[in-house]
Amino acid sequence: MHVAAMILGCVFLAGVLLDAFQTIILPRRPVGRFRITRLFFLATWGPWCALAGISPTKRGREQMYSFYGPLSLLLLFVVWAMMLGISYALLYFGMHAPFDDPFARGKVATEWARLWSCIYVSGTTLVTLGLGDVVPKTYAARMLLIVEAGMGLGFVALVIGYLPVLYTAFSTREVAVALLDARAGSPPTAGELMGRHNFDGGHEAMTQLLVEWERWCAEMLETHVSYPILCFYRSQHDNQSWLSALTAMLDTCAVLITAIDSAQDGAPCVRQAQLTFAIGTHTLVDLGHVFRLEGTERRLRDEPAMRLQDEEFARLCALLVKEGFLLCGDIGARERLLAIRRLYEPHALALAKYLRLDLPMWVPPETGKKKDGWSATAALRSPSRVLGSGRRHVSDQSTALHMEQESSDPEG
Repeated sequence: MHVAAMILGCVFLAGVLLDAFQTIILPRRPVGRFRITRLFFLATWGPWCALAGISPTKRGREQMYSFYGPLSLLLLFVVWAMMLGISYALLYFGMHAPFDDPFARGKVATEWARLWSCIYVSGTTLVTLGLGDVVPKTYAARMLLIVEAGMGLGFVALVIGYLPVLYTAFSTREVAVALLDARAGSPPTAGELMGRHNFDGGHEAMTQLLVEWERWCAEMLETHVSYPILCFYRSQHDNQSWLSALTAMLDTCAVLITAIDSAQDGAPCVRQAQLTFAIGTHTLVDLGHVFRLEGTERRLRDEPAMRLQDEEFARLCALLVKEGFLLCGDIGARERLLAIRRLYEPHALALAKYLRLDLPMWVPPETGKKKDGWSATAALRSPSRVLGSGRRHVSDQSTALHMEQESSDPEG
């Protein structure tokens, strides 16, 4: 029994240390099917989604989903600490409980009583409580206590250093998502993004935006693949998410690559769209591997594409033509768009299904669209909108009066 406890304690200790090393320190995707962190998410995410599904409103469900990321991080620390304590307790028990426990004096010291004494010693040592009420009686036990106390301090230091890294990466991610609100609508769509960049110099601005999102995707690969728990962190607004923003940008790149005539004067840089598309697709693929969604991706790849039906594709083309984009005239444009969508849509759909996130449409809805800050500002900037409101701005009146005076004065 004592030998089995010693072996089990060593296995638990090695598992906890390896899992914490891969999760916190190792700057690459963790590997292993039986890692503690992976089993923890498998055991908690499904029941949490079922609990959130009880809410009758979408807002209530989103609120529940938003709690999971930070709460699971705290619970994961607790699980690691408990497993560390149990590991050392089993090691002490395997050493025949070499402690002088005052509660065991004068009583029949059963094996279970010795085990509970070992658990108590391990817990107080790991958190460096140091009451001194239980004293080790062998040199080996004293040395193991010192090692456990040092490991407890190191664990606290890792936790303290881990949290700022996570929240810095989360903040960096959300800045770009928030900036996309005024550029592509909320939730973002490819049609709205391209339409709002239909101005003098707008195509250059869109090219620069694609450059920024190429770097954003690279940062996502660096942070979210190393720290997958960030994928569970929700944006501050329910109609925004990192997945919908990334999908909208990939939709835009797909349209620019396959359906827009690159010979058009001032057309956005197709080469940059290809670069952004490549790194964005790489991000989705790697994140799918992290959560082991390969089976879901294969099933979704075989199903008909549901995000861009014929009616919505016609609306997208009409919107782009209205905004001044020159579409490719060949009949193969639709097929090319479908082919490029198959490179990233199955991965986006699999992640959306697993994380309970919504993917964006290709064009904004025709009805029920709320006016955002960008639309209100654009309306105030348009002279036709101001004149059509029934009231003329003082600058318009001054300009009209000045023009009348100039026309009545022949020497002017």
